[in-house]
Amino acid sequence: MNTIEQHPFERLVLAPGATKEIVSYFHERGIARTVLVGDRNTYEAAGEAIERTLREAGAQVGLCLVTPGDAGDVVADEASIVQLLLEIEPGRTDMLIAAGAGTIHDIVRFAGFTTGTPFVSVPTAPSVDGFTSAGAPLIVRGVKKTVQATAPVAIFADTDILAKAPQPLIAAGFGDMIGKYTSLFDWKFSHLAAGEPYDESVASMTERALASCVEHVREIGERTERGIRVLMAALIESGIAMLRFGRSHPASGAEHHLSHYWEMEYLRRGNRALLHGAKVGAACAEISRMYHEAAERGIYPGRQPEELRRYGGQIREWLAAVPRESQIRELLSQAGGPTDRAELGIDDELFARSLREAHRLRDRYTLLRALNEA
Repeated sequence: MNTIEQHPFERLVLAPGATKEIVSYFHERGIARTVLVGDRNTYEAAGEAIERTLREAGAQVGLCLVTPGDAGDVVADEASIVQLLLEIEPGRTDMLIAAGAGTIHDIVRFAGFTTGTPFVSVPTAPSVDGFTSAGAPLIVRGVKKTVQATAPVAIFADTDILAKAPQPLIAAGFGDMIGKYTSLFDWKFSHLAAGEPYDESVASMTERALASCVEHVREIGERTERGIRVLMAALIESGIAMLRFGRSHPASGAEHHLSHYWEMEYLRRGNRALLHGAKVGAACAEISRMYHEAAERGIYPGRQPEELRRYGGQIREWLAAVPRESQIRELLSQAGGPTDRAELGIDDELFARSLREAHRLRDRYTLLRALNEA
């Protein structure tokens, strides 16, 4: 079993057959009534077996399979949240089970927070770093908004299940991690230029998780047991880093802002959703190119941000740790995922607009924001 030190959960199991330990955990906690939450695919991958095992152990198990939206995707929006809230009996439901990937977890963590019901996390794909997060990125009236919610009380990450996830989901998890290159830079930049809070120990934790993924990228792309375990451990550790800091700075910068902007535009158009990590990876490559160009020769002649003039040496030193656009694309390719926005269908007009406007989605002082405000 992979060891993740100093985690804040009652139980964290990352191993083959991890979901089999849910019964003993429920017995120890005295859990009698639970609602298992998933969608059609994640129920088949993990939920059905968990439901059967818990029922055989005498637990009362409610089931909520979240209904896809008009475009055919399960979305963490008002309708999905209300669907789950109607299944929860406050004061009677002892625990929720999130059996799925990022969207299912976001729905569960907000509904659990709202009703005061704890939840356990059962990831079905190593696709995002939000499994352990306390923030829930929700779509409210078509706008992406991260709201305070709650983290899981326990995590059962079964590598037997995770290894069977479709390759695009595994590659998306790697893409979410590769985005830490630019998010960690933006975090340092925001601290230097705008006095936003910074924690070196949390940054180091995220850096180590990122480095482990890059070191094992070929194994991740080949879906080996070790590669899947390394990726899932890194995603969990990145989530823990955000929990410790209390905000998403360690793991979310300009690359995430572009991703969120693209997601909202796709929702507005009624298009099928793109995988979060796939968008983040492609956006990271674009942001890396933009940042390196800005630091080296200026992309807005005559309107260079004051921060680049004042702190240019330090900024270039930090950017030296951010791989070039081509290097990021090569890593994404080795992980078996899309390497640029064109593969995702992000057209030139949307991309240009997102570069100009995406920084407004978050109250965060990134270099992208500084370049746009120059």
